[in-house]
Amino acid sequence: MEVGTLTMNVNETAEEYLDRIPMWAKKKNSLLDIRRFINEMGDPDENMRIFHVAGTNGKGSVCAFLQSALLSSGFKVGTFTSPHLVDIRERFCINGEMVPEAAFSKSCERIKELSEGMMEKGFCHPTYFEFLFYMAMDLFREAEVDYVILETGMGGRLDTTNVVRNPIVSVVTSISLDHTEYLGDTIEKIAGEKAGIIKKGVPVVFDDNDTKASFVIRNRAKELGVSFYPVDKQGYRIIEQRDEGYGVRLSDINGDYHELFIPSHAEYQVMNALLSFRALLAAGIGDIKGIKEGFSNMRWPARMEEVMPGVFLDGAHNPAGIEAFIEAAVSLCQTRQKKADLLFSAVADKAHGLMIKKIAESLPINKVAVAHMDSERGLDTDILLNEFQEVCKREVKGYSSVEEALKALLHEKDEDCLVFCVGSLYLMGEIKAVLRRNNYDRF
Repeated sequence: MEVGTLTMNVNETAEEYLDRIPMWAKKKNSLLDIRRFINEMGDPDENMRIFHVAGTNGKGSVCAFLQSALLSSGFKVGTFTSPHLVDIRERFCINGEMVPEAAFSKSCERIKELSEGMMEKGFCHPTYFEFLFYMAMDLFREAEVDYVILETGMGGRLDTTNVVRNPIVSVVTSISLDHTEYLGDTIEKIAGEKAGIIKKGVPVVFDDNDTKASFVIRNRAKELGVSFYPVDKQGYRIIEQRDEGYGVRLSDINGDYHELFIPSHAEYQVMNALLSFRALLAAGIGDIKGIKEGFSNMRWPARMEEVMPGVFLDGAHNPAGIEAFIEAAVSLCQTRQKKADLLFSAVADKAHGLMIKKIAESLPINKVAVAHMDSERGLDTDILLNEFQEVCKREVKGYSSVEEALKALLHEKDEDCLVFCVGSLYLMGEIKAVLRRNNYDRF
């Protein structure tokens, strides 16, 4: 195939075709052009009841809580999230399961044909994320779902997903400094971008724990005259902490409390559950029994996920996410009276030095393993090794691959330590793949 053409190679899979899009479709289309693509599809979003979710940290977890609660309440649900960890089809879930290969391939072909037709009319080929968004709209229409949970990509105001015109509720999770080269170098600027998903006539539920971000979001909601529901840590009470998670009381939009169980080792997930709870109520879904059941069954990979006894994965990849990880990891170490073995890796454009410093200062570290991820963006092992050795007084070893580092930690693991893997969602994907290849099953 020649670069820039749209013909799929013989025997090329849909995933292989999608993986090649970034090589030659580099120009992001305007929201107006993206809307034209959706128009050409027959405006599938106009008949969908959509939860639109933006934010810096917690978006995926909020989507998972919403999905689980809606499923337990008897609805058919389509969920579009990013990135994927191992299989691209993870981005498209119907009733909590990634779409079948056949449906995925057929949808890819339909959107490819749409793109070819639009290019003949003078439009640019969709970028990778735009293409996937069109596939999500196509797949969910074909499945005739009752609700769609739609996670933004990096931003909000200019995000591809922001072409949807009539979501039933907008959700803005916690906001912190990340992707500053694209979204702005202050909390206020980033909050302004995230608040761009707020629309007239659509209630917004938002994380109210950062005053700077909240000020921007409140003002935007007031400008548009929409109902807004701020959510902060005063809205929940932890009743008990067990090995399986937290027993909590969550307050609803009227201030009444409801007892629920949150199956997570991280307290930050209680806040995400509260955001989801208020969003469901703001959308008019009042099946408390279904919400309770759904929340208790929620599973979201790589968010303080215990994949083996005493082995945890957390996809925290920015300073705010690392702080939340540290809080959860320290609590686990204290509760179980253990020290921490750490596997860390990061991409070059993240604040890796700051994240490493925070971890070294706060976590009861026994030893550290660092490795280069199989990604062009991944930091070299030597850089990671040097940055850890500068701030950590414990043993730090560098490995040539994530698989080598993980196997070493698991082989050397003793009963006095927990193993934490953190630093990047790309790292989580590699670890998941290693566990699959070596037939490790979730206990």
